[in-house]
Amino acid sequence: MATSIRLAPETEQRLDELASRTGRSKAYYLRELIEQGLEEMEDYSLAAQTLERVRKGQEPVHGAADVRKDLGLLDD
Repeated sequence: MATSIRLAPETEQRLDELASRTGRSKAYYLRELIEQGLEEMEDYSLAAQTLERVRKGQEPVHGAADVRKDLGLLDD
């Protein structure tokens, strides 16, 4: 799917310089940035949803002591 975006001149210059310096295409870096950015945004969205469920009491919360006990990591 072809998509076009407008970049600030400074951003486009930085992208041009990076592509020139590394021998990779601008399209390569744009794809990488979008994929990484999407992953980060998806992770953030999931975390925000989980936090909302915790705040509403809909998500179980486990204390560190309980986790250590369940894993058999307590000092006797």
